[in-house]
Amino acid sequence: MPEFYQYLSAAQEQELASIAQQIVQPGKGILAADESTGTIGKRFANINVENVEENRRAYRQLLFTSVCNDRKISDHISGVILYHETFFQKADDGQSFVNKLKNLGIVPGIKVDKGVVPLAGTDDECTTQGLDGLAERCAEYKKEGAGFAKWRCVLKIKSHGPSHQAMIENANVLARYASICQQNGLVPIVEPEVLPDGDHDLETARQVTEQVLSYTYKALMEHHVYLEGTLLKPNMVTAGQSCTKSYTAKDVAKATVTALQRTVPAAVPGVTFLSGGQSEEDASLNLSAINQFPGKKPWALTFSYGRALQSSVLKAWAGKKENISSAQVELLNRAEANGKAALGTYGGGVKSSAASDSNFVAQHAY
Repeated sequence: MPEFYQYLSAAQEQELASIAQQIVQPGKGILAADESTGTIGKRFANINVENVEENRRAYRQLLFTSVCNDRKISDHISGVILYHETFFQKADDGQSFVNKLKNLGIVPGIKVDKGVVPLAGTDDECTTQGLDGLAERCAEYKKEGAGFAKWRCVLKIKSHGPSHQAMIENANVLARYASICQQNGLVPIVEPEVLPDGDHDLETARQVTEQVLSYTYKALMEHHVYLEGTLLKPNMVTAGQSCTKSYTAKDVAKATVTALQRTVPAAVPGVTFLSGGQSEEDASLNLSAINQFPGKKPWALTFSYGRALQSSVLKAWAGKKENISSAQVELLNRAEANGKAALGTYGGGVKSSAASDSNFVAQHAY
């Protein structure tokens, strides 16, 4: 009779599952504020703000303390992904950002990968580095208050790609990361992003997404990852940015839900979509359409947005203290729209300064 080793204790599994469920509670999602120093510098350059630590701290403080009358950030945000620098910063009142979020009932998370690097022996494909020392870093982040982690892998649709080599490499990297996180008490957000670069149609995007997710969950199972204590952060299935054919939100919803139904186990508590360069409004409308789409959907379907939550905020703030309140209103409005979208009740119409602006960045790395 075969024996199966118990890789996590019952208490560890219970804690991981509880954190995951807290993050994907109805009507809430994740604010991805884990931009690297270089990436936030590009965002700041667009509004003529100098990329220095104090400005980065002031901007993240604006995000995490957003309040307007009886509205607050925690109404629709259940988790925040932080960058290493931000994780250890403090607000003006001396309280750490981590504790400030926890006091609001928001789970602090941390980006733990070390960035995308070329995958040798492929046609411009890539993998993600950062496994060395990951266990020690996870233990430290857990000790300092983190509840979950995030690791991003990137796959590209090309004439002969993504290749088997790229899919299996990135799947195994994600699985190793996830296993290490769980051993150290952090819920791993698994992010295998299929980039929107290219002229491929919606059907091609769906088929590639299904392939990538299939490889990913095969690896997670082989590495004995406890699925109830994980979250998935995939791309929505959308046509390539250069595709000449137009698709509706219903088309995107059908393709996305179909891909998930065919690949993602029901044990996974939730799917927290990345925005993938969509405009703020498109990201909200597509998420709502996904939740409205009929059929079996055993997971929570919500958001983990960076650019699609922050574009209007940055534009309104422009680095000026007198604009903080108006910038915070922008965040609260878009968070509310996405909270409704996570319930399938957003019908559009939220006005913001950058609602329809494209957030696409070619070959996006951060």
